Amino acid sequence: MNKRVYLGMIGDIMHPGLINIINEGAKYGEVIIGLFTDKAIATHQRLPYMTYDQRKNVIENIKGVSQIVPQDEWSYVPNLLKYRPDYIIHGDDWCEGVDSELRQQVFDTMEQIGGKVIEIPYTKGINSSSLDKEIKKLGTTPDIRLKTLRRLIAAKPIVRILEVHDGLSGLIVENLEAERGTSKVSFDGMWSSSLTDSTSKGKPDIEAVDLTTRMQDLNNILECTTKPIIYDGDTGGKPEHFVFTVRTLERNGISAVIIEDKIGLKKNSLFGTEAIQTQDSIEGFCHKIRMGKEAQITKDFMIIARCESLIAGKDVEDALQRCLAYVDAGADGIMIHSKEKTGEDIKAFCKAFRKHHPAVPIVVVPTTYNHIKESELAKWGVNVVIYANHMLRAAYPAMMKCAESILQNERSLEANPLCMPIKEILELIPGTK
Repeated sequence: MNKRVYLGMIGDIMHPGLINIINEGAKYGEVIIGLFTDKAIATHQRLPYMTYDQRKNVIENIKGVSQIVPQDEWSYVPNLLKYRPDYIIHGDDWCEGVDSELRQQVFDTMEQIGGKVIEIPYTKGINSSSLDKEIKKLGTTPDIRLKTLRRLIAAKPIVRILEVHDGLSGLIVENLEAERGTSKVSFDGMWSSSLTDSTSKGKPDIEAVDLTTRMQDLNNILECTTKPIIYDGDTGGKPEHFVFTVRTLERNGISAVIIEDKIGLKKNSLFGTEAIQTQDSIEGFCHKIRMGKEAQITKDFMIIARCESLIAGKDVEDALQRCLAYVDAGADGIMIHSKEKTGEDIKAFCKAFRKHHPAVPIVVVPTTYNHIKESELAKWGVNVVIYANHMLRAAYPAMMKCAESILQNERSLEANPLCMPIKEILELIPGTK
């Protein structure tokens, strides 16, 4: 009986290094490819460019591959215990960093099942990470960006979105990574906030900035990023006008628009009952949703209905009644909003809504209940968390402090610790140097 060789692979960007590993594995026996699912990849790093089926179709046609099985976790252990290979092949690039713990788990498991780990030198000069960076430099297309949000929601326990208001803040969301335990974490997409858009222009958050103006600024973000964007559509305006908003956003590759069920002059929801907050009728808002859905061209664009019942001082039952109607009208997801600091009303809503719709995406903006972690929100049934205004809120105090220092000291020397070194900012944007 032939020996069995296990090889875990993402297979999103094929290159000579991966072919080399497959060829090396074939020397020891029949090669079983543990192909990481979208879910397994997305919980650890970026969403793959190709779907699982597309990647499987490519790899199963590579010489030396005997079998492909799904690997549903970043950890190899479940599949190693299930398939009990004689060997596992891996490049030696996992000896340090976040994957070193994973490596030790593999060694322990293979010893348990009587197998052997074979490490081969990583192919120099080429790897998936460097190729990914080069692909990002090329940018993306509206069609690809548009589809990504739905894929992320399907693949990840919770999708992490951060507010952006210009190209520079967009680049931060695009490129920033941090280590959390054994995983690398990053933001999955961007939120184009009406609050930060208007505030950055010195205008009130009352829908004073029109769609055309906002799209001009949004184009600056689209040009230097690839991740999906959710657009804050405020009330959506008149149903007849909302139709054109949907068409414009979809054409430009925006993944989703969120509109709130309020009428009249828009006031920021965080004012709560301190400002006049008039909700639309259920029938009126459902009509707007239906018109928007009829206007879109693709199945990928999402219209997410934002319910303001809890903001307006109403109870969870009122919010539930409204949101069930919005889904029936065609809404692709629900955003439930609250200014309460405990988050208990949000939790109660999510649990009640999930009894009716186990799979319809729920979006939250935990500005006031920001002590609750993403993992807990996911347990409630939340799919998307939006950090809605933090980039602008962080930038303003920093700029104020810098300006004050210059005024107080008659020079900028004392402000140096507050500022990015000029050399770094010259190298920040590709093509500047």
